[in-house]
Amino acid sequence: SSPKLLAFARWNSSRKGIIDARSMGLVFTFMRPNELVWNYWVNNYLMGNPPPVFDILAWNADGTNLPGTLHGQFLDMFETNNMCHPGELSVLGTPVDLTQIKVPTYVTGGTTDHLTPWSGCYRTTQRLSGPSTFGLSNAGHIQSLVNPPSNPKASYFAGPEPGPDPQEWLAQAKQQQGTWWTHWTDWLTEHAGAQIPAPTRLGSPDHPAR
Repeated sequence: SSPKLLAFARWNSSRKGIIDARSMGLVFTFMRPNELVWNYWVNNYLMGNPPPVFDILAWNADGTNLPGTLHGQFLDMFETNNMCHPGELSVLGTPVDLTQIKVPTYVTGGTTDHLTPWSGCYRTTQRLSGPSTFGLSNAGHIQSLVNPPSNPKASYFAGPEPGPDPQEWLAQAKQQQGTWWTHWTDWLTEHAGAQIPAPTRLGSPDHPAR
């Protein structure tokens, strides 16, 4: 996007103070108009067919409003990629430095994600200082995450320790049948502490239930 367009977007969101859910949804919809606009216009409006019953579409329709200030911060990230420059972005007065994150992380992406392309998600593994594991789901922006084990079409790629080149990682990765949820669950089990009995009552001495 051009600087003038970004400046207009900042002005518009600050003027109204909020971006309503419908306007935000239209932005993402028109990123793939053939599939997300004209497909339904032809099938439903021109041909009179009822919309398909699809649980993810119902979930997707549950939009939310976006505060104008937060939208401005997102535009800053989009324009300058400030999260990749230590100290350039501050949150609640604390400068953000991704290189200081040293805990193990599990990073995921979707092969056909049009909003956050998987190769961009993959680069998160190179920004953090701790060990990272990458799992690549076989679907798009929503389906790549909402991908339970009951999905017969699900598959994912799992590979070696992530290096600088996402395509090199993919060339060495193996496609597995099933969902990345199981891969992630195994990762969680490996990195979790010992299991303890579930508490029998709510709260604790430090945080009593109210």
